[in-house]
Amino acid sequence: MEGIIVIDKPIGITSFDVIRILRRNLKERRIGHTGTLDPLATGILVICVGKATKLAQDIEGYEKEYVADLELGFKTDTYDIEGKVLAKVEEFNISYENFEETLETFKGDIKQIPPMYSAIKVDGKKLYELAREGVEIERKARDVSIKNLETISFDGVKAKIDCTVSKGTYIRSLIYDLGEKLGTFATMTGLRRTRVGEEDLARAFTLETIEKMVSENDFSFLVSIEDYFKFPKVDIEDENDLKLFVNGQRCKKRINEGKYRVYSKNNFIGLGEVTKGLLKGYKYY
Repeated sequence: MEGIIVIDKPIGITSFDVIRILRRNLKERRIGHTGTLDPLATGILVICVGKATKLAQDIEGYEKEYVADLELGFKTDTYDIEGKVLAKVEEFNISYENFEETLETFKGDIKQIPPMYSAIKVDGKKLYELAREGVEIERKARDVSIKNLETISFDGVKAKIDCTVSKGTYIRSLIYDLGEKLGTFATMTGLRRTRVGEEDLARAFTLETIEKMVSENDFSFLVSIEDYFKFPKVDIEDENDLKLFVNGQRCKKRINEGKYRVYSKNNFIGLGEVTKGLLKGYKYY
């Protein structure tokens, strides 16, 4: 079994919980996700099954869109509502215009310091493991890109925003930094991932739906590699070139550089990448 599954993750479980449930239902061990969602978060979690796990990092790099809820006036150690409250501000006055103007300053390429409660590893240990031990270390700012930020609603205390961001962006950190720039505190109270690359919620399945479909021997929720990756098509017609490709070697292909879906006699045989006029299998072939 192999392919891609787009899950609508429910609140209250980890991304690995999703994998554990799918392993049990699909009877397949080779399953991996393409970008963690915290237990508090819901929405799109793209799952790779079988040989498709080789492509998880490619999908993880796709642009992502979120709808986030936040509340001003307090901060927590995790930057979200599930953490320990560290400080509060009882009185503040933020106008809608001030909120929007400040939000606007985060658009574009920015530096972001990840939260201590994150899965980033430092010297082989995850930051959240250190945080649970009461240890806080200096984190390096990382380059992230905020393509779009829009205010959906704001009542002076609570807000809902729409965010389109690059790989590696922490919405919790974005909200935390927003609070500081507004002269108060801000904490994420909810998060829903609404898009990963071209995948949106309209094409996502709940875990309950998948379990029911599997019981009915219906695996249409599983998208093939051929259908998932929208790379251009290229045909290998020469038998010697075909042997080279399937054996992991390069064959001549004078076409534009980039990634391709590779075919032989109209049959999909894998993904390939062309560099300097040479085609070689790319992770999945």
